[in-house]
Amino acid sequence: MISLAGRDILHSWGKFVFTGIGLGLLIGVTLVMAGVYRGMVDDGKALLDNSGADLWVVQKDTLGPYAESSSLNDDLYRAILAMPGVARAANVTYLTMQVRKGEHDVRSMVVGIAPGDLGTTPGWPPYLVAGRQITRAHYEAVADIATGFKLGDVVKIRRNQYTLVGLTRRMVSSSGDPMVFIPLKDAQEAQFLKDNDAIWQSRRRTEANPAFNRPAVPGLLDAVIASQSTNAFVNAVLVTLKPGHAPDDVAESIRRWKRLTVYTRTQMEDILVGKLIATSAKQIAMFLVILAVVSAAIVAFIIYTLTMDKIREIAVLKLIGTRNRTIASMIMQQALALGLIGFVVGKITATFAAPLFPKYVLLTPMDSIAGFFALLVICVLASVVAIRTALKVDPAEAIGG
Repeated sequence: MISLAGRDILHSWGKFVFTGIGLGLLIGVTLVMAGVYRGMVDDGKALLDNSGADLWVVQKDTLGPYAESSSLNDDLYRAILAMPGVARAANVTYLTMQVRKGEHDVRSMVVGIAPGDLGTTPGWPPYLVAGRQITRAHYEAVADIATGFKLGDVVKIRRNQYTLVGLTRRMVSSSGDPMVFIPLKDAQEAQFLKDNDAIWQSRRRTEANPAFNRPAVPGLLDAVIASQSTNAFVNAVLVTLKPGHAPDDVAESIRRWKRLTVYTRTQMEDILVGKLIATSAKQIAMFLVILAVVSAAIVAFIIYTLTMDKIREIAVLKLIGTRNRTIASMIMQQALALGLIGFVVGKITATFAAPLFPKYVLLTPMDSIAGFFALLVICVLASVVAIRTALKVDPAEAIGG
């Protein structure tokens, strides 16, 4: 029967191969979608790894700095640095925006890093593929190569221009946007400082408010106006710990004494994976189910068509005493062969197509193995309809046909 199944495939090889290619493209899309989800998870973990932090201190009762907005005074890091178990504490800002180069712009996460040294100050890009780290207090930047920028390029962030002095790799946000690192003071100005027109209009509204012109509150107007032109805020404080100190214990101490929200690495990973990409994960899961159903329908249709084309041959087999189990095995072998062709085509398609996607696609061997066995199960189930039809064939059709 193995020979009979093979001969039947060779007899209608055109239909069989083209169907396998079509099925393979569906499988390729399925593998790529699974890779997109894996890539999203890996982006989130890479974001945490590259920050170099053990703890994230953010505004109280927020999920910042990646999932929600968070705002802290930029002098809080000194108090945190004095806490037991804290080795380093550094301010950081995160702002997702369009970074412009000439006439083109790139959606990026602009990161403001505190002054310090590589390897000791959290938040710095851990390694470069070209150029050098930021050494000046203003107007220098390091960018991920995914931005498409090159060394020496001049990019515009808000009102200021920055020269690219270094390039890094796999420094991305949780949504896959490449990072651009600039000095903290510049990042604070870009995120928190209002432009001149906004400050002027705000001052006019403040001056027009009678509450600020009463004799009982002298100096209040000047204080409010001064506060409108300051940018002494950050999104988070990145903390590294001394050896031998448990993250949970230090985090609880900061929460208790500084009245701030603190997340450990495990908690921050749960936020990124469990909250930020949860909806995307559900959408991808739904698409995977739909693709599995469509793949099963394609296999079932082509196997059923091939079976109906050889009804008389099946009747002859039954007439000469061939067992039903043998006939069912022949049909199932054809379904599995179709699935094997589809998987090979799909795997090749996914491998070559993944680098072309704008988002990072991570194809793992375990996903491929799981997809292969899932496809075999789908092919077996899809052949049931054709097998039931074949087993109902009356041997008399071989004589009467």
